[in-house]
Amino acid sequence: MAEDFAAAEALPESEGPLREAWRFFKKDRLALVGLWVLAALLFVAIAGKLLTEQLVVFDPATVRLPEKLLPPMTAASEGRIPAEDLPTFGIYLLGTDDLGRDVFARMLQGSFVSLSIGFVAVGISVLIGISLGGLAGFYGARFGIVDTLIMRFTDVMLMFPTFFLILTVVALLPPSIYNIMIVIGVTSWMGTARFVRAEFLALREQDFVVAAQALGLPERRIIFRHMVPNAIAPVLVSATIGVAGAILTESGLSFLGFGVQPPFATWGNILADGRGFIFDAPWLFFVPGMAILVVVLAFNLVGEGLREAFNPKLRGR
Repeated sequence: MAEDFAAAEALPESEGPLREAWRFFKKDRLALVGLWVLAALLFVAIAGKLLTEQLVVFDPATVRLPEKLLPPMTAASEGRIPAEDLPTFGIYLLGTDDLGRDVFARMLQGSFVSLSIGFVAVGISVLIGISLGGLAGFYGARFGIVDTLIMRFTDVMLMFPTFFLILTVVALLPPSIYNIMIVIGVTSWMGTARFVRAEFLALREQDFVVAAQALGLPERRIIFRHMVPNAIAPVLVSATIGVAGAILTESGLSFLGFGVQPPFATWGNILADGRGFIFDAPWLFFVPGMAILVVVLAFNLVGEGLREAFNPKLRGR
């Protein structure tokens, strides 16, 4: 008996699912690179929010017509513009646009706006998707009409091209950053709802859920305490990739003139302002385009890393 206890104590403690997933995630170098890029972007976005609102030299809306279309790393011409309108460190780090506005300051502001829209929109879509998918998965066997109505509504939403649906709704609403967040969120929940419904259908037959029901626990506690935490892994992967999709959607809307309106700067409208100067001032097109490419790629790398870390079948590939 004593030997059995000693052997049991010698066994390593089992890892929790999140710690185990993190251990496998760290082995994916591309996913780690994406995570570091996103951490740096988050720092830049927060710093940009503070700097562009507190310091005049970082004001993205300051017009300096004598300094228009200057290339990156160009020093400001003292005497041509007032001293209080001089750019960051007296140098246009990323050049100026056709109105003489500092592209570096506009990119700082655009990083915060784009990330805010991405995270808030995905938060709205995840909330709707978990709610509808959970209802369909948990109550589908008992009340088939609930599952049928929710999933048929989901199929109807999937019939419409998402971007054109968003474009139509945005065209009917007043242009606002908050409207963009809400519209993108309420039109992109369908994938999350399908993921959660599938997970709930599988979890509903698991022993711990059956035992909880046999003990007479309230359904709300079973759903939020036992089922949602176990169904969150695919939702987290979907949400990570969804942020990239939301940033792309916002950029597309702003490029077409239906997104966030001036004086706010986003990567999409910076890109739109530069499309007329592709050959004369290529940095106006290249800088925001590369920013969108890098951020979307980083989110997709992190999402792919999370998908493999949370899925035991993919860890040995």
